[in-house]
Amino acid sequence: MDVKITVVDRQGEAHELEAPTDMNMNLMEVCKAYELPVKGTCGGMALCSTCHVYVESGHELPEMGEDEEDMLDQAFFVEDNSRLGCQLRITPELNGLKVQLAPEDEEA
Repeated sequence: MDVKITVVDRQGEAHELEAPTDMNMNLMEVCKAYELPVKGTCGGMALCSTCHVYVESGHELPEMGEDEEDMLDQAFFVEDNSRLGCQLRITPELNGLKVQLAPEDEEA
């Protein structure tokens, strides 16, 4: 089954993505598959913040792990709805999710 996810890029343009729920992918990987400007420098290990997104829809998301919290503590432009895309697994519950890509850190 595929879920629909809307990703708003840094220019404010919305992209409708379809993501499979049966491949154990995360949001960062889906964004990269659609060639959106998400670096994912650390490969999904929550060691960088280049997949930082703002969750704009009211979805109940899995609790943040310690690694994700620690990384967001050091990230730039963090908001209450900040998450790391690599830590959001694509599941049926994410259908209709809307996120916006966070501004890039100038040094990244």
